[in-house]
Amino acid sequence: MATAAVEDLHPDLIAGVIRLLDGPTLASLSCANVRFRSLAGEPDLWRDLCLSSWPSLGHPRLLRLFASSHRSFFADVFPSPVCTVADFACGGDGESSLPSELISAVDLRHRGSVVLSLVVETDTSTSWFMAAPFRIDADAERKGEGGSAVFSPEELTLSWVVIDPHHRRAVSATSRRPVTVDRHWITGEMVVRFALVLGEECAVVAVVKIGEETGQVREIYLVAEGVEGACLSGREGLAVLRSAMEGGRRRGEEHGAKKRWEEFSGRRQKMKETAAKMERLVDLACAAVGAAAFLALFALAVAR
Repeated sequence: MATAAVEDLHPDLIAGVIRLLDGPTLASLSCANVRFRSLAGEPDLWRDLCLSSWPSLGHPRLLRLFASSHRSFFADVFPSPVCTVADFACGGDGESSLPSELISAVDLRHRGSVVLSLVVETDTSTSWFMAAPFRIDADAERKGEGGSAVFSPEELTLSWVVIDPHHRRAVSATSRRPVTVDRHWITGEMVVRFALVLGEECAVVAVVKIGEETGQVREIYLVAEGVEGACLSGREGLAVLRSAMEGGRRRGEEHGAKKRWEEFSGRRQKMKETAAKMERLVDLACAAVGAAAFLALFALAVAR
């Protein structure tokens, strides 16, 4: 009995199977032969895959923006960015090379169910944005999409995709799973952080605050931080994101996000401890100088 080859199957049957594949498998299949490359390259296939992975892409502007390039969008966003300290020339780039607008596609899920999905458009060309601390707010309460009660913050997953609409580049700006879950000691809110550490000097952090009684998302925002603990300026944050968009990608980086955040936080803590020691030494030196000056004046007064 002859065995039929995969290529002998009806195209509709193959197309139905292909629609069940995830993005990485679909990309690998396209490298098999010319026929599979044609079937796996269908724009509608990649469009449906992107919309199922990131529901916020259903926003009318984003649908128009990536109408013919959902496959390149997936290639930009699915793998994690790989950047080094050398990539972040925050102080030497001209403002003209930085994105003049950012679009954030935000999708928050709990156990696979969508809790919040929205799009935030941010004008980054103003002098105010450039000079102020880098921060993008997704107004969950105003949107009325706080979601149902969330009892397990550790089971939340987040996709915060930052898009440069003019250059049509995008990057996944945070980890998929939380790196820390804490309770605010005053308000009782659960504070969930998702972080992407880029090099040793910079990190992009998304903060999700969940009400203690309602279990709803009360606040969600994105910031860029330096290893010393201070927020980067808008200009520096844009330089970091632009470098991440233009840098390389690597699959599998997501699994080490929490470890990299812990290492980043450890370096930050060491810097704070060193700074505190230096402050104590300066205080002791000032106290010693003051005491010496007092004793000298006292001795002079006695001598008279």
